[in-house]
Amino acid sequence: MILSDLGEITFLTNKNIKNISVKILPEGLQVNLPVNKTQKEALEFIDRKRAVIFRRQEKLKQNIDSQLIVLPEKPLRTITFEVQPIASERSDVFFLLKNKVLTIEFPKDKDCTSKEMQRIFWNGINYFLRNEAKRILPVRLKQLADLYGFTYNRVTIKSTTGRWGSCATSKKNIIPKKYSINLSFYLLLTNAQLIDYVLLHELCHTREMNHSQHFWELMEKVTKGAYKELRTELKSYKMPKF
Repeated sequence: MILSDLGEITFLTNKNIKNISVKILPEGLQVNLPVNKTQKEALEFIDRKRAVIFRRQEKLKQNIDSQLIVLPEKPLRTITFEVQPIASERSDVFFLLKNKVLTIEFPKDKDCTSKEMQRIFWNGINYFLRNEAKRILPVRLKQLADLYGFTYNRVTIKSTTGRWGSCATSKKNIIPKKYSINLSFYLLLTNAQLIDYVLLHELCHTREMNHSQHFWELMEKVTKGAYKELRTELKSYKMPKF
């Protein structure tokens, strides 16, 4: 992983490809490397394409910025609670999670659709999402790992908005390899089946770090043949950009 002005750059080695390919995400890049190419060569490739990559990233960000507006008339639902903004006489913004409802009271003279107010809303929502994700996701990951015989070393809950999850490994010369699984707390904006899909996806990467045929065969097995439908469904869910 390398941090740059284009965001987080993640490198994956794929023995089934011949050329460097770059997947552009709003918050970074995912680089697929052939076995005969180095990270240095990939960075040189990115530098040559920097202007094009930057324009595409900005377009992605603009598209996502207009999504997931939290409105009083349209409650946002997560796996464990519902978000309900309420205009009130108060002068500040107040958050209260009780009985599976996160109430957000905001001044009635404020436009809750403004980017400023939506950012305040999401800062509060993120706090509760993170707490709930830390409570739920590591436990479920352990259950699935035990069920299907996967092993990993660490799980981290992040505010990632470019991907639902990722799996990183230790340096190649360290035996046995150590695997770290990173999960976005925005997974709680999806549903239980899709959360399991993402967790299984990252667990399968502990055996196959790329998206080879063997990887998808593993996914076929652990999702009981449903991975294609789940992958398609996941694409309909978005992450906030406030």
